[in-house]
Amino acid sequence: MTQPNSQDKNSFLYPRSRYYGKFQPENLVFNANLQEFSQKISYITGLETGGKLSQEEAYQQIKSLWKELKHSKKQLSIGGNKEI
Repeated sequence: MTQPNSQDKNSFLYPRSRYYGKFQPENLVFNANLQEFSQKISYITGLETGGKLSQEEAYQQIKSLWKELKHSKKQLSIGGNKEI
């Protein structure tokens, strides 16, 4: 039996999509952060649905991730004064 390629496994577990927006380094970084946020939310909701996390634990983790994403947006100066 052959060993699975580590890169293939990572691509499966942590998929990334191309960025089609206006090219600016801060936009690319925020897009990567947004994709990571989305992936983590997917895992958290799956764990909560499967009974491995309580609703409160899932909520707290999602709230924390949301704060991190907002902080990232602010640090990168994306979108001016608009809220996400």
